[in-house]
Amino acid sequence: MSTPTLTAGRRRFPLVPTAALLLGAVYCLLPVLWVLVASTKSGSELFSTFTFLPGSGLTENIADLSAYRDGVYWRWMANSAFYAGVGALLSTAVSAVSGYALAVYRFRGKETVFNILLAGVLMPPVILAVPQYLLLAKADMTDSYLSVLLPAVLSPYGVYLARIYAAAAVPADVIEAGRVDGGGEWRIFRTIALPMMLPGLVTVFLFQFVAVWNNFLLPYIMLGDDEKFPVTLGLYTLLQQGATTPALYTLVITGALLAIIPLIVLFLVIQRFWSLDLLSGAVKS
Repeated sequence: MSTPTLTAGRRRFPLVPTAALLLGAVYCLLPVLWVLVASTKSGSELFSTFTFLPGSGLTENIADLSAYRDGVYWRWMANSAFYAGVGALLSTAVSAVSGYALAVYRFRGKETVFNILLAGVLMPPVILAVPQYLLLAKADMTDSYLSVLLPAVLSPYGVYLARIYAAAAVPADVIEAGRVDGGGEWRIFRTIALPMMLPGLVTVFLFQFVAVWNNFLLPYIMLGDDEKFPVTLGLYTLLQQGATTPALYTLVITGALLAIIPLIVLFLVIQRFWSLDLLSGAVKS
């Protein structure tokens, strides 16, 4: 007689984590919904209508944003794409080589290097921003594209993730077989290990791209020329000007909405790549 009660209890129990996940999803998506709705409102509608009531000024807001200072917003978007795209690619390459070396090779001080790497993972980027500025100022490289790009090349978390993934995805027997067949270390890495590490490296690229795209403090410290600003810093300057010119608030909100779109597109593309890569791996196995 107790079996139905236990079964019913087991069916009701998943409702608790499901409700918690739904609550978390609402908490995360509610600001995005607000930005989406607010970007459709004109300057007069923004402060006079219900918060989640759509307006009629989206196209006008986009046109005004594009016309602001001869389209400087799209220059900021291009800068963000450059910083995030090139920085993520270089960071992924460095992470792949470093993670593979830490996973495969044995050398003196390997554990020390890995422990320092872990310390770097736990170090908040905010703490490193000022030392990075001082170092680049000594090299007379501040207020340049490289001052934002170079710190993004080395990602301790990316190296750590690549090391963990290489240790799990690249069998030692396969590497030894490549050496027996006469393959050099670089050729083995490029033709054997790299394809096996690809799903993990895609994850590294995504994380680093999002981190650089959303970065604010480092460009804020490094850059003085607003022509080199990423979109995060550019929108901040617009927000500061909005204190004296309220009409700019609609441009800030519309710009924030447009700045989200590349991240959504990138995630959807990479998610499809993950599915295809895992499927091909299963077929090959």
